[in-house]
Amino acid sequence: MFLKNCWYVAAWDHELIDGKLLARTLLEERVVLYKGDSGDVVALKDRCCHRGAPLSLGRREGDCIRCMYHGLKFDQTGKCVQIPGQDNIPAKLGVRSYPVVLRDHLVWIWMGEPELANPDDILDFPYLRDPQWKGIPGYLHYDANWLLIVDNLSDFAHLAFVHTKTLGGSEEYAYVTKPVTMERLERGFRVERWHMNAAPPPFHKKVLPAAERVQNVDRRNIGHMHIPGNFFLFTLFSPAGSGAEKGNLQGAREYRNCQFMTPETRSTSHHFWIYLNNFEGDDTTISRSLHASLIEGFMEDKHIIEAQQKAMEEDPDFKLLAVVADAPLVHFRRVFDALVAQEQADQALRLTRTIPIATPQSASTS
Repeated sequence: MFLKNCWYVAAWDHELIDGKLLARTLLEERVVLYKGDSGDVVALKDRCCHRGAPLSLGRREGDCIRCMYHGLKFDQTGKCVQIPGQDNIPAKLGVRSYPVVLRDHLVWIWMGEPELANPDDILDFPYLRDPQWKGIPGYLHYDANWLLIVDNLSDFAHLAFVHTKTLGGSEEYAYVTKPVTMERLERGFRVERWHMNAAPPPFHKKVLPAAERVQNVDRRNIGHMHIPGNFFLFTLFSPAGSGAEKGNLQGAREYRNCQFMTPETRSTSHHFWIYLNNFEGDDTTISRSLHASLIEGFMEDKHIIEAQQKAMEEDPDFKLLAVVADAPLVHFRRVFDALVAQEQADQALRLTRTIPIATPQSASTS
């Protein structure tokens, strides 16, 4: 079900302010996250090794955390460093720690084998740290498998029907637009789609000056989806007929949409997102409007995706069928399934190498 040896978004950095201990389930593992006095982010198994109490109910002390059931204290590596009333600390007392990286306001976590964690493998999205691009970070919780959210974002055609009055604009989008390019990448895909000479969709119209709201636009969407569930959308709106498709971007307005899907369990998900624009200047009104519009649109998606999850749980034998527009998501799932299968095969091979094989002699003496 899960690909563990890769980087997932665990939190926004603002979720760890003021010494907060953040309890979050990731890939069906309970984790506690916090920022120590050093400024480093720490991620530990959210279960004390003594009596199993959640460490997220404990107390942060510097870079350490103390279980407030019997007072055991653990450092940022998970090692037990203090037991009240006991000088000797057995080496086996400790909790699992997870590699974490704080980058561009996102907390990335590695849930797999720690020795394989390479921060250079984290996807770089420079717009998140470019002061010209502004937006407000968001979070949603879904009662649905994260791959259903990936499917939804991989399919631009649904904009026309799910988001007719919010993010899409009209049902025409599904009928008259087709992908200009669809690139199958090693760990994802890239799709480019144009919609020419159409009314601006409601979310974009809200942030335009009055004179521009009545003008038709040429719209370009370029979507990138990367395993395990990281989505970037480059959106451009240009005055209709201005030649944006040929590279003339005079008068164009652009957005950068970042979304990160992280499994909570096999049937629930975390969804981190931010919608960036490069034209609001010092006024945050545009970012606030876009943030509200995105929530409105995501709730439309959420309603359908969670209903989809329930329907599929009621009939586990149901098989998804594909149409032509599903080519990107079919490729994504095929690559993802292959990576999971390879990871599990590698893990099984390592186990066979470490587990001793009983000989007839050893079996007779056991």
